[in-house]
Amino acid sequence: MPELPEVEVVRRGLDRWVRGRTVDAVEVLHPRAIRRHVAGPADFAARLTGHRIGEPRRRGKYLWLPMENAGRPAERAAEISVLAHLGMSGQLLVQPHDAADEKHLRVRVRFADAAGTELRFVDQRTFGGLSLHDAVPGDPDGLPDVIAHIARDPLDPAFDEAAFHAALRRRRTTVKRALLDQSLISGVGNIYADEALWRARLHYERPTATLTRPRSAELLGHVREVMNAALAVGGTSFDSLYVNVNGESGYFDRSLDAYGREDEPCRRCGTAMRRRPWMNRSSYFCPRCQRPPRPAAVRP
Repeated sequence: MPELPEVEVVRRGLDRWVRGRTVDAVEVLHPRAIRRHVAGPADFAARLTGHRIGEPRRRGKYLWLPMENAGRPAERAAEISVLAHLGMSGQLLVQPHDAADEKHLRVRVRFADAAGTELRFVDQRTFGGLSLHDAVPGDPDGLPDVIAHIARDPLDPAFDEAAFHAALRRRRTTVKRALLDQSLISGVGNIYADEALWRARLHYERPTATLTRPRSAELLGHVREVMNAALAVGGTSFDSLYVNVNGESGYFDRSLDAYGREDEPCRRCGTAMRRRPWMNRSSYFCPRCQRPPRPAAVRP
């Protein structure tokens, strides 16, 4: 599933190609793609038509398009937003009108201008989708109300480092579980958690209560470093399912230090990297650089 860097790459592409354009028509080719919009395809299409797309926004792995009324000043906050959940294989593509339809094209959005391109939602596995939601009242970004509980991500200037550290110390959990908790810190998934933990020399089962303020700040710094590095090369693509709006893949998979490198030498110490099953996923780590925590002493 795309993580913060991949979703941010898509957001930037949408900002360039669809921001400020007015929706002329919406075609839903597969109802499952808008299953979270309970009023159905006809209502979804009708409510979007005539609206102008504001600045695409993102919080963690969630991407949304604020919809502005084309007849009112653009600086006013949007009242509704289209939330895009890419799932395992969702793609938002900007394509010429005359381009052949993709095999798994689910939703088409046409615009009332002469730019010659349209927005397409393509999803092979249909785990993702689009849905229309009211914006949080007064929120300048048009934040959809259904994701108001999602924490800010580490690249957000408003991310509260002190609150993050305090939450780590309070929770009776382990560091990787905390990094994947979207109500604590959003945008981090399995790949970038493993990468940040390798850089920080922390084992994924390290109890969060043992992290000092400097240690948690160091970890947060590595999370930001690895995400910015991934952003610089378009994110991580292991197959053709994750692409940007122009259909191009990212290349950060060539720079991964931990994830997917089982039995390969650690780039820091040369020890063979290991993989362990973890919460229906896998954790990749160096057994020398990232030593597991000592078992808690059993009181007599």
